[in-house]
Amino acid sequence: MTHTETQLGRRTLLKAGSLLLGGIGLADLYRLRAAASKQGNDTAVILLWLEGGPSHMETYDMKPDAPVEYRGDFTSISTTVTGMDICEHLPLQSKLADKFTLIRSVSHKITDHPGGAARFLSGYVPKNISKLTSDYPTFDTIVGKLRGDTTGSSVPRFISNKAALKGGGPAYLGPTAQPFVFDSAPHLPDYNVRDVRVSDDIRPRITDRRYLLSQFDRIRRDIDANGSLHAMDEFQTRAVDLLSSSSTANAFDLSQESQATRDRYGDHRMGQSALLARRLVEAGCSMVSLDFGRATKAVPTWDDHGDAQHIFKSMTARLPMYDQVISALITDIFERGLDKRVLVIATGEFGRTPKVNMGRAAQPIAPGRDHWADAMSILVSGGGMPMGQVIGATNSRGEHPADRPLDPNDFLATVYRFLGIDPTQNLHDQRGRPIPILPHGDPISELL
Repeated sequence: MTHTETQLGRRTLLKAGSLLLGGIGLADLYRLRAAASKQGNDTAVILLWLEGGPSHMETYDMKPDAPVEYRGDFTSISTTVTGMDICEHLPLQSKLADKFTLIRSVSHKITDHPGGAARFLSGYVPKNISKLTSDYPTFDTIVGKLRGDTTGSSVPRFISNKAALKGGGPAYLGPTAQPFVFDSAPHLPDYNVRDVRVSDDIRPRITDRRYLLSQFDRIRRDIDANGSLHAMDEFQTRAVDLLSSSSTANAFDLSQESQATRDRYGDHRMGQSALLARRLVEAGCSMVSLDFGRATKAVPTWDDHGDAQHIFKSMTARLPMYDQVISALITDIFERGLDKRVLVIATGEFGRTPKVNMGRAAQPIAPGRDHWADAMSILVSGGGMPMGQVIGATNSRGEHPADRPLDPNDFLATVYRFLGIDPTQNLHDQRGRPIPILPHGDPISELL
């Protein structure tokens, strides 16, 4: 028996029963990771999170025949897919419609920003809709946790440009389910990601340090009763892997991309972040989430209340950047042959009120739309799924699903299926209570 096997046996015995590793029993963790490794272990998700709730009426679910107070100021344009019309400010996407699918009939009932995000990303109704962190682990953290030992890559399994999305987070999975965060600006000349590069002369000493730390493992396990030391160990392991791996540093190195590719994505934070996301999943990362809510200082979030910002002016400024970024990403994914193993998702926590209003302020300021969870649009691309579709429809005024009504959990079940994760399996909270990854939901048949 090897030293590693001896360690593993001891850890298993010490963690059996009620002792938990960040909300997952050790046996459960190994079982779930083993299951994830059997199917889709090289698959990955890139989430463009449109924080604030993008208006479906100004993006992917135009209603040109509705009364003016519903249809708004923009016109629709045709795409390469017959019957799939989208907003006039998304011309690049209109030429790529055969490479993405729109879902127009997902709805839920939580109209608060963090609560809506928690509902959509976790599949559970939050206990407090205003709480900034989710009561249940969101799917990005679950993917990172369960895919940890399956990719065969030193690149972090879950990477984000934000420590946690508003209303998201690992909940009872604990700190080891948090993402590796790159909080720098990839479009700037001095762009640098901390903790991913070390000189060659230091790398051997880091490896020796890792071996030395492993010698204290047995002692630490004897006193670890709550998983906190396990978290420390995992963080240490991640740090050593990052610093000792040239592949990780290379994955973050945008200078390896041609200027033409970088220009296609756009010389701004979100464009270069999306390019970085492609490089990361190509290098072995399983989950990349990009907060696209604060793309520009002039137009913060997609929360286009009339008393906050003029929705049509905001969308006119925001949509061209969004169009450029997601079109470049989709094109890149397909051109590089990643479309079977990488799934791109663009969505926010809900849609906007179908009827335009003048804001909630005592004195009208500008036209806007408020929170609306009864209707929203989701874009998906790749994942080996059938593209060039429109799934579901809302009624003539964009108020609620009129055809093929879907729950966010149906969408999450689809994502989990793609990743080889069984959503019916249980995780465990801090008290050891089994909690299904997803309480309900069936994969969307049109995407299978």
